Amino acid sequence: MADDWRVTVAFRDEADVQRAVQSVREHEVEGDVLSGLAHRVVMSVDGPTVFLYAGTEDTAREADRVVREVLTQQQLSAEFTLDRWHPLEEEWEDVSVPMPDTVEQRAAEHQHLVDYETEESLAAGQAGWEVRVELPSHHKAVELAERLQAEGRPVIRRWKYLVLGANNEDDARSLAEAIRQQISAKASVQIQAVASIHFAASKPEP
Repeated sequence: MADDWRVTVAFRDEADVQRAVQSVREHEVEGDVLSGLAHRVVMSVDGPTVFLYAGTEDTAREADRVVREVLTQQQLSAEFTLDRWHPLEEEWEDVSVPMPDTVEQRAAEHQHLVDYETEESLAAGQAGWEVRVELPSHHKAVELAERLQAEGRPVIRRWKYLVLGANNEDDARSLAEAIRQQISAKASVQIQAVASIHFAASKPEP
């Protein structure tokens, strides 16, 4: 399931959430229309909020409609919103926000994301992405760390592991590719976004 669509149902009281969830489940057992959605919608609860995840807009809207009917029958009220996952911004966006359709629009969206990640890294004084390298031996790790440091790259080394920071995902991918060209096939290189890291992010070249 792609889970690219999300219906958010926000209640004022958590007690209403329990009643609503129980009512929805009873409808499933009774063979209501929602039972047809059971394998296409994933429901989760977080405090006073219920989230319904679906793979298509039609399924999300159908789930929205059915849950509204259930709440009406139970005389419960809640606020509904429909969002979809933005693959470039990497966050949930309101359904009214248009998605990029052309190559140029997607490129512009991607550049916007890269610029935003860089600004966040520099504002925090910490790299927002990291490249993790696992070498086959301690000796190989020391050797690569010294080589990267000689190139002016800050490196954290722990036994046979290296960690390097990057301001954005593009920089992290470029750095990972450059490292892959310097190491053996037995080594592993991975990238990931991080909340914080132990060295300052580098400033972009002017």
